[in-house]
Parts: sequence; structure tokens; C-alpha cells
Amino acid sequence: MYVGALELDVLLGDVHSLKQKRGLVRPVVAELRRRFDVAVAEVGDQDLHRRTRIGVSAVAADAGHVREVLDACERAMAGHPELELLSTRQRMLGPED
Repeated sequence: MYVGALELDVLLGDVHSLKQKRGLVRPVVAELRRRFDVAVAEVGDQDLHRRTRIGVSAVAADAGHVREVLDACERAMAGHPELELLSTRQRMLGPED
């Protein structure tokens, strides 16, 4: 079993309140969950209205599949014009860990 984690540091576009932020982040999180069948959550910077950290995790029997899914999630996030990816970080846990 392999478990992969992806952390996305995101700068939001024209957002002036936490309510606007929620209105932008929730659909993105739901889209990742629906399209890629992964666990997704806002995991940081909840009190800042223009920044967020989104965590994504996937589990599979094959490490390559986990990497493909996480890479696809990263590309999907980068494709949103209202978001700017500042940084990303992937981690993988396998049977030897």
C-alpha cells in the first residue's frame, strides 16, 4: 500500500473577505474530490483571506498510480485562472516506511 500527500500553497485572486474565500475554495475542493476520488481539505491559512493551503491524499497499491493522481490534481489546480500556485510539495509513504 502506498499513501501520497500533496500540499498546495495557493494565492487567491480578487478576494476581500473570508466569506468570498470560502465561496472560491469549497468548489475547488469538491471538484478535486469528485474528479480524482481523493481526500481533500483546506489545511492551513484559514484566517487569511487571500491565501490557503489545500491538502490532498491518495492511497493505491502502486506508487506510480498515486503519483499520477497527485500530479493530475496539481495540474487541475494550476488550471484555475482565479488561483495562483505558490508552491507544492509531495510526500509518499510505502510498505518500507
